[in-house]
Amino acid sequence: MEMSVSAFDKNYSKIPCYEIQLGARFSAPVFFDDGKNMFLAERKTAKQYHIDALKRWKIPYLLSYGHKILENSIKPVEDLDDISEVEELEEL
Repeated sequence: MEMSVSAFDKNYSKIPCYEIQLGARFSAPVFFDDGKNMFLAERKTAKQYHIDALKRWKIPYLLSYGHKILENSIKPVEDLDDISEVEELEEL
């Protein structure tokens, strides 16, 4: 017996499309209002063509069970001095 999963079984939050700005990223995939078709993959950056598509298609909101990743929550790469140089590759 096949079970159907509704869009709201995963505790999705509605994301108003005006919150999708250039460079926005989310901790989980972002879906269209059906909860099945993905708009933006987890941790992928929103590009201008994403924003243009939302406006063109007049999408009022998207869904995600994650949250928006704030710029200051990105961990910087530390200990760059500990990274060793890559040796030059030999020609075949």
